[in-house]
Amino acid sequence: MVEKAQFSKQLLHPKYWLLWFGVGLTHLLTLLPMKLQMRLGALFGRMAMPFAKSRVNTARRNLELCFPQMAAAEREQLLKRNFEETGKAIFDTINAWWWSNNRIQKHMTIKGQEYVQQTLDAGQGVILFAVHCLPLEMGARIFGQFNPGVGVYRPHNHPVMEYLQVKGRLRSNKALIPKRDLRQMVRSLRAPNVIWYTADQDFGRSSAIFIPFFAVPNAATITGGTTLAKLGKAKVLPFFVERNADDNGYTIEIEPPLDNYPGESEEADAIRGNGIIERLISRNMTQYMWLHRRFKTRPEKSDPSLYK
Repeated sequence: MVEKAQFSKQLLHPKYWLLWFGVGLTHLLTLLPMKLQMRLGALFGRMAMPFAKSRVNTARRNLELCFPQMAAAEREQLLKRNFEETGKAIFDTINAWWWSNNRIQKHMTIKGQEYVQQTLDAGQGVILFAVHCLPLEMGARIFGQFNPGVGVYRPHNHPVMEYLQVKGRLRSNKALIPKRDLRQMVRSLRAPNVIWYTADQDFGRSSAIFIPFFAVPNAATITGGTTLAKLGKAKVLPFFVERNADDNGYTIEIEPPLDNYPGESEEADAIRGNGIIERLISRNMTQYMWLHRRFKTRPEKSDPSLYK
């Protein structure tokens, strides 16, 4: 469990100076009014498309697979808006890491926090069942204004970026747990604490079952939510965050704990979970992370890739 960002003199090595210069520049950008930030972010996103063809193709293919009945022109418009929103998410992240609590509170709305408190008061841990919305970093920072939780994260391979993400995320979390450390997650839930859990990405074949996701009949889906809820004696609460339509604030909404979860089987829970994920994504499809190769793992190794 990580409870403090560890700074060392090695991070000041000349090979990192250019990165630190960029960090300083982005820190200055947090001083801009939010609406101006978002206009710049949308511009960055549009300008990036010709230079990020692989990511564009992945997002376009995901939309084709998930929404085959949607008109091609409508999907293409959704794709362009998604890249604009991805550019804006740069500011969502740096704001989440560096804005003061006072500024955060001027741009946030929280709904459903009473469900979290009621669950904790009953002596049970809370699993916030989230999806990879583009403003998710800001969602965690907003949540931390009233009840800091424990973040589950993937340690960064670059030492400077690892220091920055840990320092930034600990502004809204008590601690961070590497995503494969199930034992620490269970201990945190039994404390009780709040942890974040996402099941909307492809983590490979070893920990997955293949079930429907939107129009894709066999999407690799993890079943860790069932295990966490059982071992951690915790409740699962759907969590959603979005940047408001006026680009001048954020709203998070926490739903009541799921009834009868865990259910009859891991598969039944995963199918139920994918239904919740689909519903949350559909609330604001332009702000979802469509850039991820969600369907890279196929049921059989011999099955052709859906991205070729």
